[in-house]
Amino acid sequence: MDKPAAHSAGQVSADRSSLVNESQKNTKTVLCQRCGSKVLLPGIGVLTQKELFLPSMRKKDAVLDGDAVDTPVNDGVVGDTLQDHWLVENMYAFENVGFTKNIGNIKYLVCADCEIGPIGWHCTDDTKSFYVALDRVDHV
Repeated sequence: MDKPAAHSAGQVSADRSSLVNESQKNTKTVLCQRCGSKVLLPGIGVLTQKELFLPSMRKKDAVLDGDAVDTPVNDGVVGDTLQDHWLVENMYAFENVGFTKNIGNIKYLVCADCEIGPIGWHCTDDTKSFYVALDRVDHV
């Protein structure tokens, strides 16, 4: 079961605590790191800790092809295991996000404008859980 991140030094670093309100929802607009396009408005995502593997950031087609040239980390795919995410329960709450084709039962979230990603993760078995990695987006 996913657990919302708490306001303790052990779970949320000082720089991340400024991103949430008392309900653990995002207080800032979430933007694409590459093009600055809005991904989420304030008050939509809940800060959640869940260990997820995301392939390295690149264009949507490269994510689908898995054409990594660096050292393989997870089943031959280069990427990062990330823990802090914005949990969004409704896919229509996003301002600007696209989805890759299914890779098994996983769809990766990408910026709909520049198609860079993945910025997040969605398992098609759970229609109410869309995760956006804090380390893959900007906050203003």
